[in-house]
Amino acid sequence: MPTQIEARFAHESIRPRIASRVLNSKEELLSGRYAPEIRALLEERGVLVFPEIHFTDEEQAAFTRTLGTLAKERDGEDVFLVTLDDKKNKTGSEYLKGSLYWHIDGTMNPVPILASLLASKKLATWGGNTGFSNTYAAWNDLPEDRKVELEGLRVLHAAWASLFYYDPEPALEKLKFMRMAGEQELPLVWKHRSGRKSLVLGATAQHVVGVDAGRSAEILVGLREWATRDDFTYSHEWKVGDLVMWDNTGTMHRAEPYDPACARMLHRTKLQGEEPFV
Repeated sequence: MPTQIEARFAHESIRPRIASRVLNSKEELLSGRYAPEIRALLEERGVLVFPEIHFTDEEQAAFTRTLGTLAKERDGEDVFLVTLDDKKNKTGSEYLKGSLYWHIDGTMNPVPILASLLASKKLATWGGNTGFSNTYAAWNDLPEDRKVELEGLRVLHAAWASLFYYDPEPALEKLKFMRMAGEQELPLVWKHRSGRKSLVLGATAQHVVGVDAGRSAEILVGLREWATRDDFTYSHEWKVGDLVMWDNTGTMHRAEPYDPACARMLHRTKLQGEEPFV
């Protein structure tokens, strides 16, 4: 009799506190068979790597839909091209400059996206890793007295705050344009429906509400420094065909520096958010 091999969800940890590698085949992933397990592992580990899976755009969108509701891009397309090539990036390379700094997507929205999925199509000539920080783990490891100090604090997030990371002396018109994206007051410590807590940080965090400017900066910079320690972070070195997915509600991410003249290309899909900031 032929030997029957039982199908199983196959994965392995990459780092102790963040990131796992999923080893199932393209066919198994597209079937949706392991969607509940993938969702659970994503929440637990923050980042999932599907090495050299080589999804087409259609397959990437289909896989995204097995996990929840696919969030359309601004132009109504399923897939967004992440590149500094203005001929291919419809929003222009200026939009991506802020991505070089730690951030959470959607801090201007009541409900941020649940997750992003990036597929590598062309590598940078140098650099170009994507870094991730597990903000669940960063919160969990804070001393208890520090947690007491931070709970209840709220932070004003503004898209224009990220402008000063890459353009310290912007033109007034550029500042006014960035301010059009709005501002939003968010909890510094996000208590999720699951009962878990994560830190809401990043380049859009302008100041802690009701705290003087100097102390506010110390709090935000200190927590960013804490959350991006080696213990809580993972830097993904891309190979063509890799797909990387991260939990946008419990991680920060950033593009690491790379040759701006190169044709590095990533294709992104997104999962619609399911939980509002509170």
